[in-house]
Amino acid sequence: MHWVTSVEYVSGYKLRLGFEDGSVRVVDLARHLDGEIFEPLKDQRLFRTAKLNPDLDTVVWDNGADMAPEFLYEISVPDKQSAAVAEPPTKYMTKRKKPSRMKG
Repeated sequence: MHWVTSVEYVSGYKLRLGFEDGSVRVVDLARHLDGEIFEPLKDQRLFRTAKLNPDLDTVVWDNGADMAPEFLYEISVPDKQSAAVAEPPTKYMTKRKKPSRMKG
């Protein structure tokens, strides 16, 4: 099972994604923006709102759309230029616990 650890807008409908295994991959979502929730993402301004939701471990957009990280991994290709950018998987193995907030 894969999960997304970083998201960066590249161009058009492309995103550079970091994954828990340390890989950096580029996904082109141009052909995958169908249906009621994804159709609005054809507006480039909305598409560029892509960001990481650490609770879901995947990409989300301002309109509430999100995509399964396994799907994103499957349709993406390795990004040779950014291979060293992804953080090591050990950081994300321990990130699952949320820090407690103290009120003061």
